[in-house]
Amino acid sequence: MTTCVFVQIRCRPGTTYRVAEEIALREIHSELYSTSGDYDLLMKLYIPKGEDVGVFINDNLLTIDGIERSLTTMTFKVF
Repeated sequence: MTTCVFVQIRCRPGTTYRVAEEIALREIHSELYSTSGDYDLLMKLYIPKGEDVGVFINDNLLTIDGIERSLTTMTFKVF
């Protein structure tokens, strides 16, 4: 079973669209939205079974230039 997580991403000023394009090219997300507020992007992704969530996000997302900060929300049950 995969683990669904939501990741909010804050980008350096002027880099949001470039960061979003790089995320899209990596094809790791289920959904990706631009947002208002403290974070610029909201991404929904599924972590493959057996993968460490932190390592997966570090290796596949946080290597993108322009990402300043992220906030990951784990999910437990869908209703």
